[in-house]
Amino acid sequence: QVQLIESGGGLVRAGGSLRLSCAASGATFSMHAFGWFREAAGKEREFVSAIGWSTGTTNYSDHVKGRFSISRDDLKTSVYLQMDRLTPEDAGVYYCAVLRVGTWTNANDYAYWGQGTQVTVSS
Repeated sequence: QVQLIESGGGLVRAGGSLRLSCAASGATFSMHAFGWFREAAGKEREFVSAIGWSTGTTNYSDHVKGRFSISRDDLKTSVYLQMDRLTPEDAGVYYCAVLRVGTWTNANDYAYWGQGTQVTVSS
């Protein structure tokens, strides 16, 4: 059973930074692609970023490109999301997920999800 545990969320002022972590267990970590999604109140879950398992290829939504950075540490079986220059529009619950197969940006293509970590950005 794959388990994902996110951490690092919190309250930050607009313009500030947060670093989210996702600790994974129960899978061959180095052979999976991982994604970050977020869900704001009253909105659908949306793709934020993803990172591949072999080449470390990354992908970002247009909303966060240039401000967020995804990385992974295969020895620590963890994935990170560095979020800079946060805006109130970045607020929501952030989820880490393991890609099963398919499109990185499609939430339905992810097999396992963490419980999420709340990010709140004050204006």
